[in-house]
Amino acid sequence: MQYIAFYSVFFAVLWGMHLYVGLRLGRLFGFQNTWLLFGACTLAALSFPAFSLLEKFNPTVLSMLLYGAASIWLGLVFLLLSILLVYEVFRFIVPLQPQAAAFAITGIAAALCVYGIINALFLTVKTVEIPMTGLDKPLKIVQLSDIHVGTIHNSGFLTRIVDKTNALSPDLVLITGDMFDGIGPVNRQTVEPLAQLKAKTYFVIGNHERYDDMDKIQTILPAAGVEILRNRIVDFRGVQIVGVDAPVRDGEKNNPVIGQLHVDRNRPSILMYHIPVGIDEAVGAGIKLQLSGHTHNGQLFPFTLLVRLFYKYTQGLYTINGMNLYVSPGTGTWGPPLRIGSSNEITLINLVPQL
Repeated sequence: MQYIAFYSVFFAVLWGMHLYVGLRLGRLFGFQNTWLLFGACTLAALSFPAFSLLEKFNPTVLSMLLYGAASIWLGLVFLLLSILLVYEVFRFIVPLQPQAAAFAITGIAAALCVYGIINALFLTVKTVEIPMTGLDKPLKIVQLSDIHVGTIHNSGFLTRIVDKTNALSPDLVLITGDMFDGIGPVNRQTVEPLAQLKAKTYFVIGNHERYDDMDKIQTILPAAGVEILRNRIVDFRGVQIVGVDAPVRDGEKNNPVIGQLHVDRNRPSILMYHIPVGIDEAVGAGIKLQLSGHTHNGQLFPFTLLVRLFYKYTQGLYTINGMNLYVSPGTGTWGPPLRIGSSNEITLINLVPQL
């Protein structure tokens, strides 16, 4: 029901977006049949949610192809909308013949879409050094987040991540949620590459795990050597690794669970919390470093700007009241398999003793 509710709201937004893009471009191209455009826009808006549900509940090769095509189409429509909005402003400054403008808008959007798809194929390693009080010796950590394993990102993509992670020789791997997309079928074979990780690996659930089969996830990940931390603390070489579930309710800005766990303020600690919120509670609990993801840094422009309206901390390293926060822009993508103005990131965090 949560999954269906999410897609119902999502479709309402998609429909409005498709109507504007379709009707506006249709007018620029000189197409006169408004009702035909209206119907085509409605069907196009239905494609992503409909094929997502088809792929989730009746996965086949056909559903996989349809979902992949709908995902790319979704990204293209986002780009068309953005360029059209820019055109609405500049057409008063630089007048263009309507049909020429329509061809220019669609051409630019198509070129950006191709670039975004190619850019999303790459994995970027970002290295960050963070000093931590109470740390006896340096600790090398790889943070992965928002991989979204499913239809678009399958075991092949996961194998590339594992190989690149192992090449960094970390002491510890922390996966901060949304390992799964919640759409495509996931089984032991899908996550089998994780068994090749050479470092101890911990995982906390994100919001997308709640759209999937949690019982299955809690079986297949441990079988691949990944330990799930659900509202508990473990010790790794003298560092407290604290794992807290993502909030059940969308839009929750607090972290009520962290105050119920017994964090030793005098020892180094790392909190894995999928969404970059609950900062005050983490600081109050004595956490030294919080690792989050979720934002994707907007994933594709102009959402790279709009994401800042919803989250104060969107990507990178922050220091808040003595606590460090690192927000990963994500290792994979959700929805459109595009990256424009952002990158798929594997984060290498070098924790060093604070002098």
